[in-house]
Amino acid sequence: MTAVAVFNKIDKIKPLFDAVYFVILQFAKFFLASTVLIACLMVTGRYITIIPFFPWTEEIILTFMGYMTLLGASLAVRRRAHIRMVALDPFLNKTAIKILDIIADIAIIYFCMLLLTEGWTYAQTIGGRGTFTSMPNVSLFWRFLPIPLGGGFMLFFSIEVLYNNIKAFFVKEGD
Repeated sequence: MTAVAVFNKIDKIKPLFDAVYFVILQFAKFFLASTVLIACLMVTGRYITIIPFFPWTEEIILTFMGYMTLLGASLAVRRRAHIRMVALDPFLNKTAIKILDIIADIAIIYFCMLLLTEGWTYAQTIGGRGTFTSMPNVSLFWRFLPIPLGGGFMLFFSIEVLYNNIKAFFVKEGD
């Protein structure tokens, strides 16, 4: 079996990555829209006396921003829209660039595993010990959960990016 045939078989799971990407994108949109609406409610409530003051708005906004940011970062990993050093690319040959991309992917995967494992530890320990100030019945676990969640999705998409870089190393364009 040739390398092209092997990669063609593996490429059949791409719809799974597309579906996960779509779901995460919808959640990120939800958190963005909710943040904007709650912030508008909070600000108008300060100046219009008939709108009641909700003490939980600031903490919810900060929590939603964590979800929005880390889920959005996982989307950026898949699109390779994160910060990259490409200043030296014009001076290197294509093989060296591909090798450096694979090394960078491995480093990103390591970082994602740290986010996932250490983030989960923080969510359980620190998050499990406290509650929101304005909502004493809600655990701070929910504020720390975006760290391992984002790390897990970044890891998921980093594996796809690494696979694509390895594939580009072995399969020429147009094969």
